[in-house]
Amino acid sequence: MPSKLLIVESPGKIKKLSKILGSDWLVKASVGHVRELASDGDNSLGFDLGNTTIDCRFVSRGKRGAKVIKDLRAAVRQVKTVVLATDPDREGETIAWHLKEALNLRDPQRVVYSEITPSAVRAAIAQPRTINLDMVHSGLCRSVLDKLVGYRGSPLLWQLQNGAKSMGRVQSAALHILCDRERAIQAFVPQDYWSVFVDYAEGFRAYYQGTATETEEGDGHDDAASPGESSTPESTRVTTEVAANQLVEIAQQQSHTVTNIEGKTKNRKPPAPFITSALQQAAGSRLRFSPEQTMKVAQSLYEAGLITYMRTDSVALSPEFCQQARRWLESNDPDNVPKTVAKQRKAKGAQDAHEAIRPTDLYKPSQELRVELSADAFGLYVMIWKRAIASQCKPARIQQTKINTRSGDVCWQAKGQVVVFPGYTRYWNNLKTDAALPEVRQGQSVTPQRAAHEQKQTQPPPRYSEPKLVQVMERKGIGRPSTYAPTIKTLKQRLYVEAAKGSLTPTPLGLDVDAFLIEALPDLLQAEFTAQMEQALDRIAEGKEDWQRYLTGWNHDYFAPALVQAEAIIPKHVSSTPAAGGKSGRSLATSRTPCPQCQKPMAKVPSQKVQKKYFLKCTNGCENVVLFYSKYSKQWESPRAKDSQAKQNDVRLTEHPCPVCEKPMEEYSYQKNGKDKKLLRCSDTKARRQTSHKNAVYVQTDSGWWSRTYGELKEAVTSVP
Repeated sequence: MPSKLLIVESPGKIKKLSKILGSDWLVKASVGHVRELASDGDNSLGFDLGNTTIDCRFVSRGKRGAKVIKDLRAAVRQVKTVVLATDPDREGETIAWHLKEALNLRDPQRVVYSEITPSAVRAAIAQPRTINLDMVHSGLCRSVLDKLVGYRGSPLLWQLQNGAKSMGRVQSAALHILCDRERAIQAFVPQDYWSVFVDYAEGFRAYYQGTATETEEGDGHDDAASPGESSTPESTRVTTEVAANQLVEIAQQQSHTVTNIEGKTKNRKPPAPFITSALQQAAGSRLRFSPEQTMKVAQSLYEAGLITYMRTDSVALSPEFCQQARRWLESNDPDNVPKTVAKQRKAKGAQDAHEAIRPTDLYKPSQELRVELSADAFGLYVMIWKRAIASQCKPARIQQTKINTRSGDVCWQAKGQVVVFPGYTRYWNNLKTDAALPEVRQGQSVTPQRAAHEQKQTQPPPRYSEPKLVQVMERKGIGRPSTYAPTIKTLKQRLYVEAAKGSLTPTPLGLDVDAFLIEALPDLLQAEFTAQMEQALDRIAEGKEDWQRYLTGWNHDYFAPALVQAEAIIPKHVSSTPAAGGKSGRSLATSRTPCPQCQKPMAKVPSQKVQKKYFLKCTNGCENVVLFYSKYSKQWESPRAKDSQAKQNDVRLTEHPCPVCEKPMEEYSYQKNGKDKKLLRCSDTKARRQTSHKNAVYVQTDSGWWSRTYGELKEAVTSVP
């Protein structure tokens, strides 16, 4: 009979920890937070703000929270010792405190570990501590602060009558970054320019750099972009075609001579091991993961004991891991063992609570992991492994060369770069492709084979991808590692932004909300203002500031007066003109899809209940013409009949098991390009949304059922009415 109880956050850790701790331990999970602020009192805040104090009231977090608390109380009665092992961050510390209060624990032991391995867990159990109340107060301050901003600020948006649902301290600042960029894109006016170049018979291309006088005065083209940056070689910009033609003519008529050759060797320092934001950025660019997906997969790797804790802003690595990495390199890549490991600069404002993200065991065979893990998990693990080992390698050495030529008074330049020692790039390549230049000598005549120019246009600033937004939020100090992915998810759920073609685009609703907040609560949108609040939370966590005094002072001095001023400007932001779709407020965005009746573009009507988060409606006089997007036909379709018979005709259950979960597959009928088609899919609708079921589909062909992943379906399938 177990005598000790270990309470963790995630149920996914239970099996691994039970195996490590043995039969004397009972391991239970809180499944995250078990309590939350009540929804009573002024503005349903669940707390009362005094002059310098805050009285909070907590309740179970829904039915699930109440059940978890009941089950944990029963478990507590069965044991002598209770140990709280929630996650090793500020939120985890706050959850541990809530568990202590909800379970009426007098002196629970608190342990933290950054990896679920036998040595780390046992070492943590051997050194318990008390709950860190400073961190708890910081966590409580964040909860109260966010609810205060959301519950008192969001009603302002409701009065706009445009469908806006909420605002938030971090959410609105992140939205402002996207909207600011979108307005810059909309205001951008492209300018034509010309890039002029010469191709030499000796085997290189040189670009126009200006006249000899300009070059001597330092007005020529800048040095090449640093290795790893994506850049297309271009000349100094020429702003008229006439001038570009004149340069081409000079290049064709004048002789060309090599004026000088520049060469230098540069060392490129290894990248730091992953912190949360860097992991989300790399997974986004290399694996096409969203920040939310990255964190979900990383959580599974952490729970399996394969990586250290995945919410961190520290680039530090434990001495034990550094020694293990050095031994691995000495055995497998001795040329890459540095005399001293490169020191990594920590990010400004980083809490440095624990290690960077790294594998727990460098020697874990990849053949085993490829079998044990899903494709997504294996891909992310390999990326974390490579980045961690790369951080412990020698720098890469790069030979950069410039060949400067001259024709008359016109200067030209070719740039080359060759990696002479790969160093860390054997594991993490972030360098540009080699561009070798031929051997030439100073004073040598070179032969122009072709002189030409390319007309180009200046480009607007790009929209942010999800990983790039995370990078900007981190750099500006908006939010913390645990908030990046949830913030972006909220923006999409509120229909303030759309993710399309790898970028986040503010919707008309999002732009409306941001325009109102710019005038109503401008300080809340400024990154510096939000970053200062994060720094205050850090000071509270360090015991340097009282959380209740800080929050009541912030509300009295800034937020309460700001809300009063914001109320006064609401009338001028409310449109009296009915919007598309019949609701008052702003007009809806227009799609490119024509109405099947009048052929005019249809409007996008926001909706949380449909595939694309909006459906199409004709607002040009055609009554009841709406289209919904079908993920099967990849087309906009009219709504189907709702009677049960029609549904029965569309879907039929079969006797064949799903190749993933073995539940019965269903035969689904649909239309594509005007043709009737059928496919087999898992009958479990929830399971079909999982990544593992992504390819568990058979399509009907002339020879039978066929799947891209599982091949032909050999057995006959009998439909069950």
